Amino acid sequence: MIPDNWPLHGGQANPLLARFGLPETLPVLDVSANLNPLGPPTWLADWLAERMTTLSRYPDPDYTEARTAIADKEGVDTDHVLLTNGGAEAIFLAAALHAGESAAIVQPGFAEYRRACAAHGLSTLDIPLAPPEFCLEPESAFRASDGCRLLFLCRPHNPTGKLVPRRAMERLLALTAERGCRLVVDEAFIDFVDDPNEALTPLLARFDHLILLRSLTKLHSLPGLRIGYLLADPRIVQHASTLQPAWSVNSLAAGLVPDLLEDHDFLTRTHEWLMTERPRLHAGLESLGLEVVPSQANFFLIRHREGKEATRALLPALLRRGILIRHTESFAGLEGEWLRLAVLDAESNDRLLAALVEVLDDIGAGDYV
Repeated sequence: MIPDNWPLHGGQANPLLARFGLPETLPVLDVSANLNPLGPPTWLADWLAERMTTLSRYPDPDYTEARTAIADKEGVDTDHVLLTNGGAEAIFLAAALHAGESAAIVQPGFAEYRRACAAHGLSTLDIPLAPPEFCLEPESAFRASDGCRLLFLCRPHNPTGKLVPRRAMERLLALTAERGCRLVVDEAFIDFVDDPNEALTPLLARFDHLILLRSLTKLHSLPGLRIGYLLADPRIVQHASTLQPAWSVNSLAAGLVPDLLEDHDFLTRTHEWLMTERPRLHAGLESLGLEVVPSQANFFLIRHREGKEATRALLPALLRRGILIRHTESFAGLEGEWLRLAVLDAESNDRLLAALVEVLDDIGAGDYV
């Protein structure tokens, strides 16, 4: 249960400003939402302006061009692809496939997994990852999910940024195949992983119970457009499509997919930025005495070494200095003991580190207000 007045997701400054008695007009650097600071792509504004006339027509109900572009990028046939209204709809569709049954959720995890299961009448049980390592062990997860028809996990894991190695995923897939438990892997942040050999897409040909969920909005900083997709065996895709409302994805979002996927320069620049700023920010956070979970995504999970109350004190103290970080009250198993922050551009990361120096000095002096 999430405590009152805590927003469910990142990127929601106003509820937290109100919670801590701060004005809504306070300028805020948002480090709570895991979005690429290089985006949206510079060409997008002109692209949208040129296509405004398409709003007078219904989208292609099959989204053929978008699905073809995704299939080409992922190396699969188009019948393995379902375009969705962001990653959130893909999560709800995965749950809808097993309405009224049971699901296991690797925790801490994205709150929408539990909400999707509740919406479709699935009973749930949690598979906890123990801090500070937060490692997923295939055999343990398999035993813990006994009796479940569905298993949700995130890779790279949100909120820790840890990546379950492909070899471990193959083992978990083999185990769940024996039991008939469908494995749903949310890969909303997979585009930030450096090693292409960690991709699970080739495993779709071997494991017909695997469902991969993807998002294009994290990489391109387009959360308002809601663009996601589901990759799975064609029978799963067909079934999921019958549960999806007609024209679920608007024409601008669907039409944008091919051009986003063709912008290889944007992806290259993203990895160049992340390869520089992620280790630099990690080192900076550790130099301040904070505990930092090593990440293969574009965010970090941190905590104060003096414990939960000292960690919790960081959020309002930073917010008063105009920096919004992500609480973990909505993550099962964390309950505020950790905080999550995104990797941004060099200037923003420096501002965050400088503010943390001031805040940690105050907390060290016993100021938890």
